[in-house]
Amino acid sequence: MTKIPHGQIVTDKFPILSASKTPNIDIKTYKLRIYGSVENELSFTWEQLMGLPMSRVKVDIHCVTRWSRLGDIWEGIKLKYLLDMVKPKGNFLMLRSSYVGYSANVPMSYINEDCMVAFKFNNLPLEKEHGGPVRAFIPTLYFWKSTKWLDEIEVMDEDKAGFWEKRGYNMRGDYNKEERYWDGLNFVNKLVFFGNKDKDDE
Repeated sequence: MTKIPHGQIVTDKFPILSASKTPNIDIKTYKLRIYGSVENELSFTWEQLMGLPMSRVKVDIHCVTRWSRLGDIWEGIKLKYLLDMVKPKGNFLMLRSSYVGYSANVPMSYINEDCMVAFKFNNLPLEKEHGGPVRAFIPTLYFWKSTKWLDEIEVMDEDKAGFWEKRGYNMRGDYNKEERYWDGLNFVNKLVFFGNKDKDDE
C-alpha cells in the first residue's frame, strides 16, 4: 500500500497551477542549456534531445497545495544522464524557464533515477498547460520544484532561492518533512506579507 505524505489528499484530477500565463514554445527554435559550475557546458536542440536515451517511470507526485497523484507514468531523459554529460562541480541546481521568468532551486542530493527532463505524461505528449513540450520532473520534492517549460539548468556551488522560495516557500521542499513554507510563516501570512495572490507554479 502506498504511503501518502502527511497532509496530502489523493486526487484523480491534475490541477493546473501556474505562476504565469502559458507560453507557446516552438520546438524548431527550442534549446536546453546546461551551464554554471560544470566542466562541459552544453546546449541541446529539440532534435538532439530526442536522439538521447529515453526513460519511463511510474511514480507519485505531491503538490505543496496538498493534492497528490499516484502511479502516473512519466517519460523523458534522466536528469542524472544529462548531468553526467556536463560533469557538475556544484551541489545545487537552478531549474529555469526563461519564457516566463520562473525558477526553482533543487539540491543535487535529491536527484535520483526518477528525476528527468520530461516530455510525456501517461503515454501522451505533455500538455502545454502542464509544462509541455518539456518540463523538469523532480518527484522527490513538492511539485513546484518541477519547473514547467524548462530551458535552462544551472549548476550552482551555493544554494540560491528560486521564484517561490523568494516569496516564502521552503528552500528545499521535502514532502516527507512537510517543508512547505518558511519556518514560522504559514501560507496565509505569506500572502499578506508579500501581497502575492498568485498560486504556486506546478
